[in-house]
Amino acid sequence: MLVTLGRSGLMASRIGLGLAALGRPGYINLGHASDLAGHATVTGLEELAVEVLDAAFAGGVRYFDAARSYGQAEAFLASWIQRRGLGPRDITVGSKWGYTYTAGWRTDAKVNEVKDLSLPALQRQWSESKQLLGTSLRLYQIHSATLESGVLNDRGVLDELGRLRDLGMSIGLTVTGPNQADTIEQAVTLARFDVVQATWNLLEQSAGAALATAHSAGLGVIVKEALANGRLTDRGDQPELAELARAVGSSPDAVALAVALKQPWADVVLSGAASVKELQSNLGALQLDLDAQLIDRLYALHEDSATYWNKRAALPWN
Repeated sequence: MLVTLGRSGLMASRIGLGLAALGRPGYINLGHASDLAGHATVTGLEELAVEVLDAAFAGGVRYFDAARSYGQAEAFLASWIQRRGLGPRDITVGSKWGYTYTAGWRTDAKVNEVKDLSLPALQRQWSESKQLLGTSLRLYQIHSATLESGVLNDRGVLDELGRLRDLGMSIGLTVTGPNQADTIEQAVTLARFDVVQATWNLLEQSAGAALATAHSAGLGVIVKEALANGRLTDRGDQPELAELARAVGSSPDAVALAVALKQPWADVVLSGAASVKELQSNLGALQLDLDAQLIDRLYALHEDSATYWNKRAALPWN
């Protein structure tokens, strides 16, 4: 099933594939090291990425989400697109600017990425992304915009994004942190964005109302971290979710994704799968039709927003 990402007009599948865990050996998903066992070299990880990309496409996934900071994710994606003979009519590709990958392919690096939402960073990273992805790149997003960063008040950045938009590029932003809702609301008032991507999951539901407002204003909505970096999978810390998943004959990840897909404002929900097995389990969400009583029980898993983000910040890389 394909949907339109708001006023961007871009077509996407209900479940998309985010490449944060497939472009670099280190990440904060629970069990990431075991997912990459035997694939931690650049060549090995590209082989794994291709396996997952192929399985995703075969499973109906048509939206793929990368970023400059995801190690080699853009390069892996670009190579896969070329080898499979795909184009903008076949898939929609989004990427992001604002972080630079600094881990040097290490999993024990003290600093894995550095944030810079300045105009020079945008200009440099746009050139890098465009060179790799070419005409496949259809959506370019600010990576982890916050009010504190000041990026939504930076006239130079906004004008440059406007220039790219005038050239036909859809422009979006991703948001992060306990004040996501405030950032989304400011972005809506600017009327400069086509798509917003935010964290929403059973543990962190605070952005829901703001995302509904954004959707009503014509923005496409992409949900990221719907599995809370693995906390809402069988590796996680939510026994009630596991019990309810067993009761409906499914897996915790599929149930959590199904609830995200159920949100009336959610166009695309990202899978962050790092293996074909994980991806296939995630895609099981599309077959679930959860009843209202079960969903209400799942909503009760929510945490205070500050608590959620503190726990996320404490997750180790690998």
